[in-house]
Amino acid sequence: MPTEEKAVGLVPDELKFEPKSTGINTPRKKKPKELAVITECCTGCAGSPACVEYCPVEDCMFWVPDEDHPPFGRIQVDPILCIGCKKCTSKGPDGCFLDGCPWDAIVMVETTEVEKEVGAMPI
Repeated sequence: MPTEEKAVGLVPDELKFEPKSTGINTPRKKKPKELAVITECCTGCAGSPACVEYCPVEDCMFWVPDEDHPPFGRIQVDPILCIGCKKCTSKGPDGCFLDGCPWDAIVMVETTEVEKEVGAMPI
């Protein structure tokens, strides 16, 4: 019986703190056109971020503590694990509000722009 390969992200697991997203853990099959990027508006929702609950990919969204201001922190997205599904965002068609980030701190950015920052990504 073949074993499934677990997706490996750009950020090492030891730097990903709870809460973390749960869900599928297999490598994505194609590179998405857009990736979720957290802006400086992220407040971390006081440790109970709404966006993480909507992300369907294991360890894609995770807590990063603010070392200068504990116990505060924010959420980050692992660009290699993101599938571009937009479930974490709060904007739907024509600007209507959906579930997801209540602070509008997540934007979808073209993958080519993200790759300029992090380097070429595998599928």
